[in-house]
Amino acid sequence: MTAVPLDPSPRVLPQMTGEGPRALLTVTGADRPGVTARLFGALADGHDDVPPVEVVDVEQVVVHGHLVLGVVVGTVPTRTPVDEPTFLAALGRLADRVAGATGVEVAVESASGPRPGPATPDTARPGRPHHVILLGRPVPPGAVAGAATAIAGVGGNIDAIRRLSDYPVTSLELTVSGAEATALRTALAAVATATGADIAVEQVGLARRSKRLIVLDVDSTLVRGEVIDELAARAGRAAEVARITAAAMNGELDFAESLRARVATLAGLPVEVLDEVREHLELTPGARTLIRTLQRLGFRCGIVSGGFTQITDPLAESLGLDFAAANTLEVAGGRLTGGLVGEIVDRAGKARALARFAGEHGIPLEQTVAVGDGANDLDMLNAAGLGIAFNAKPVVREQAHAALNQPYLDAVLQVLGFTRDEVLDAQ
Repeated sequence: MTAVPLDPSPRVLPQMTGEGPRALLTVTGADRPGVTARLFGALADGHDDVPPVEVVDVEQVVVHGHLVLGVVVGTVPTRTPVDEPTFLAALGRLADRVAGATGVEVAVESASGPRPGPATPDTARPGRPHHVILLGRPVPPGAVAGAATAIAGVGGNIDAIRRLSDYPVTSLELTVSGAEATALRTALAAVATATGADIAVEQVGLARRSKRLIVLDVDSTLVRGEVIDELAARAGRAAEVARITAAAMNGELDFAESLRARVATLAGLPVEVLDEVREHLELTPGARTLIRTLQRLGFRCGIVSGGFTQITDPLAESLGLDFAAANTLEVAGGRLTGGLVGEIVDRAGKARALARFAGEHGIPLEQTVAVGDGANDLDMLNAAGLGIAFNAKPVVREQAHAALNQPYLDAVLQVLGFTRDEVLDAQ
């Protein structure tokens, strides 16, 4: 290959005028192939006495087959300035030609004035941008109105809205700027309570799409119901165990203490009962979709449970999970002794298990996701980069990063920012 020498001679640039006028062209109408190409082709060909222009900004969206395209153009600086009325008139003729050729409407208006630039300490709006995700079956208009009012009330502005999914839940993502995170979450939590919609808030940035590991609680999260309750029913101690479980899940009783008390009621049960309970486990709707999708996206997936390895290990194997942590029931002579073997996986133990699994795979905690429903999940939810309370008790919903009250576990994918189409592509 022959090198081409650089031209060493100095270049003398012509003296140009200052910034010229700018205009906003808004295209609306039925979406069809070629509309965007026709508009930009017209801007490029110089017809209709339009001076050379540069593209300053552009945004396009299609909603149910209806196109909305906004383009801001400005004149390229030249020796001969172009006044705004002449510029707008030329663009008006161009707009008429594009509209006639495509069947859309093209409006032209002035966009002159200070050009947006990098924020300075004096002009920056407070707060980093956030994604606000609204989920429901369906999302009621009152939830959108309430969210928009709350966002404005804390000084935020909705910069964009897009639909993430329409099945099994409808989810909308609002990009919000100018609001402080704590104030935004507090205001939107009140809207969620009042309207029944789920509302999650996440900071805009690469960290959202850099998640690489997820851990799920098992009882009442990955699977429906509580395994300990099923075992207690077979031991004839269901009511007693239910009272202890409720106190522990609401944070009224130390989990390790409550676990020992519940396990003690199982003394004497044949070990075969564990197989019976495991065979009757029912996965939460959307659980397989969530795990399969994340696995195909390269996530490490696992479970961390206050339940029992005799149940969770086979479950993890059947789902192809990367790891599992749980408590182990003591067995002697083919029967449960009412005791436990080894370290107890309690509230603190769940957080340690998350950290251990993340460390084994070289994944920082800020790139992890944890999902759970009880007070014993709180340390794990708070340790993860994103902690999601799933159909959780009030004390858990209030302290988690995000809360879902939908019956579908794959709604977690929308909280992570994945659209329905992306989920289908990953199947």
